[in-house]
Amino acid sequence: MIQPKRPPERAPKGIQWADLVPLNRWDKIKELMLPLPWLLLSLTLYSTALWPLGAMASFLFFLCALRLNHEAIHGNLGLSRRQDSLVMHVLSALMLGSNHAFCQCHLLHHKHAMGPGDCEGNCGHMTLAQVLVYGPRFPFDINRAAWRVANAKARRRILIDWGLVLAVIAAAVLSGSQTLLLHVAAMSTAQCLAALFAVWITHQGTHDSGVAARSQRGVLARLAYLMFYHREHHLFPKVPVSRLPVLADRLERSVAGYAASRKPVIGWLEPRRFRVEP
Repeated sequence: MIQPKRPPERAPKGIQWADLVPLNRWDKIKELMLPLPWLLLSLTLYSTALWPLGAMASFLFFLCALRLNHEAIHGNLGLSRRQDSLVMHVLSALMLGSNHAFCQCHLLHHKHAMGPGDCEGNCGHMTLAQVLVYGPRFPFDINRAAWRVANAKARRRILIDWGLVLAVIAAAVLSGSQTLLLHVAAMSTAQCLAALFAVWITHQGTHDSGVAARSQRGVLARLAYLMFYHREHHLFPKVPVSRLPVLADRLERSVAGYAASRKPVIGWLEPRRFRVEP
């Protein structure tokens, strides 16, 4: 694995962020329900003659489920850890992958920051062609790495995840339901592309820059449900995703050179006022 050429970026001192952490009841409900409309829309479309349109709804469901799962991993939903684990189990069944395995590797990703021991971030060193080829292998590598480092309790949760996944697949196959079979196909495809849009797109080209991750502004950031404020997330992982734009504004106003050093995900899709000069 390639080692970063510069020390990993650390959270700057003196930034007020703790006030962004608490979520009220309505905030919690909104986060928990975020993927549901897209799931219902995709399943509805898959049951009709318009089933090809369900693929886009499935993509948006997977994106929102990634965000919800990510918040559960970091304990940012204002729930107990047992409730966070329940959220991850439910999402594992719906997304067809072990989110407790991903949890193990994601926490290591934060600890090792694209260096040795960061199984999740390894694909951030790849080219676009390489990560597309690697994509189908990514879930297997994540599960193997997670199993190696997990304690007995975490391994039980990983096994529960996979039991739920197999149950959903079995239900789809045995029932012959077009709706369920298309959902399984969509989620399997999404899992194969997760290395690209869950890791590579926010980390490629950053390992030797001294910048924690890429961070987008403008319409694309909103379309990605704020998941592209990834630099800010790495610096302050306890801040909920919904509050990252506020945190980003504070960092850009208070930290000299922060805005100028930012690496956007797709620079030409940012409004001109946000564009970073090369």
